[in-house]
Amino acid sequence: MSELLTAAQMREIEQAAIQSGKVSGLELMERAGGGVVESILTHWPDLSEGRFDAVILCGPGNNGGDGFVIARLLAARGWAVSVYLLGDVDSLPPDARTNAARWAELGAIGAVADYGGAVPDLFVDALFGTGLTRGIAPEAVAPFEALFEGGARTVAVDVPSGVCSDSGRVLGQGVAVQADLTVSFHRAKLGHVLAEGAEQAGSLVVHDIGLTEGCAEAAQLVTPPTTLEVGKGGAHKYDSGHAIVLGGAPGQGGAARMAARGALRIGAGLVTLACPLRAVAENAVHVNAIMLRGMDGPHGLHEILEDHRVSALCLGPGLGLTQATAELVKVALQSGLPVVLDADALSRFQRQPQALFDMLHGDVVLTPHMGEFARLFPDLAERLEDDAESGPAFSKVDAVREAAARAGCVVLLKGADTVIADPAGACVVHSAHGARSAPWLATAGAGDVLAGFICGLMARHVPAFAAAELSAWLHVEAALSFGPGLIAEDLPEELPKVLRALNA
Repeated sequence: MSELLTAAQMREIEQAAIQSGKVSGLELMERAGGGVVESILTHWPDLSEGRFDAVILCGPGNNGGDGFVIARLLAARGWAVSVYLLGDVDSLPPDARTNAARWAELGAIGAVADYGGAVPDLFVDALFGTGLTRGIAPEAVAPFEALFEGGARTVAVDVPSGVCSDSGRVLGQGVAVQADLTVSFHRAKLGHVLAEGAEQAGSLVVHDIGLTEGCAEAAQLVTPPTTLEVGKGGAHKYDSGHAIVLGGAPGQGGAARMAARGALRIGAGLVTLACPLRAVAENAVHVNAIMLRGMDGPHGLHEILEDHRVSALCLGPGLGLTQATAELVKVALQSGLPVVLDADALSRFQRQPQALFDMLHGDVVLTPHMGEFARLFPDLAERLEDDAESGPAFSKVDAVREAAARAGCVVLLKGADTVIADPAGACVVHSAHGARSAPWLATAGAGDVLAGFICGLMARHVPAFAAAELSAWLHVEAALSFGPGLIAEDLPEELPKVLRALNA
């Protein structure tokens, strides 16, 4: 995995390196500017040879200093470079002011408000970066809106201006730079993978500027596992665990069947679909490798759990918003076994979320989508929905960390930016953007399969947090492997192909 830093964490790492004497601020600025130019020429090879036009907008902080370095380096390649500054040179931080003076020996520095020229070959946004704490007023960007409308190739330095680097949310009046390429430094920032930030950033490149420090409190980006042990854990099916998936009333069983199929495909040695007695006949015509058991409410679940070989449970998909669902959740949680709660098992407690939280334990994973999250954590959801007037704005990472601490278990909040946190504050983000974008995954039942994946891994004794993280990655990987036209039933059947590729 790779760290995802906040602006404050990045500043601390930079300052620690500078104060240690290992590097100066000017050296870091030179490396950053050089990294942007290198990334531009790699991303657009046709710009490597020849004379091109560039417009660089520099802001009032060190991001603007990076812009002056970029201007100087492009000019050295024979480019015609125009530089415009928001603010005045004398107000720049010392390192940025030094680089402004270096550029001034080569070319003019205009005012951003005065820009109104033709669309260049390249537009460089070096206005704000990670330092942005307020929205960009629409009138401030009006002079260069033609750059976007004219289709200029756009590169953002660190973070597209207008985007909060901690949350990915567009601040203020919703005005932000739409970059084709964003070049960040040392580590990616949370705003590159959360909310609107992932789309605003375009293609993301993280350039090494020679810093080695990390941050123990940072969230992590989910990256592909190097291998995944898919063989059974012993000679008997029960050595790989027994997962129980609870199904609902007749006509409501499809969701639980998909969850059960997911649990079986991901390697649980045995999966039993336990459903009301009146739903047995319906389910029997749909399942083969999945075991089937009629269950008479909470009392029936108690009987199932008398079998010490049961190793994990999944409740919620298609279970119904009844009092019986609440009682089944209570019985499952009192067992102390690993449990995945999804869908109706969450929404059933929307009137009294604390009643659910009081029953949860550390071997539980909650898997809400945003609507279900809002039912259990309405205050956190409201903060995410409020307009982000200033930065650092409340982020999805903030919300899920608070939710996990409140619930006392692992929380996985689904979305293109899936965020997973545990009660101690460990947090990972799975970003399904760019090359991992799978919009066809937004289909009915996909979340049920994800719950089944997590339950199957937990049945195999994978810890809750790790099971949620790995399942999120495999879920998207299976969708990418199948491609457009995917329906939820395809996900478990595509999983063997993904697992084979991991272990090739």
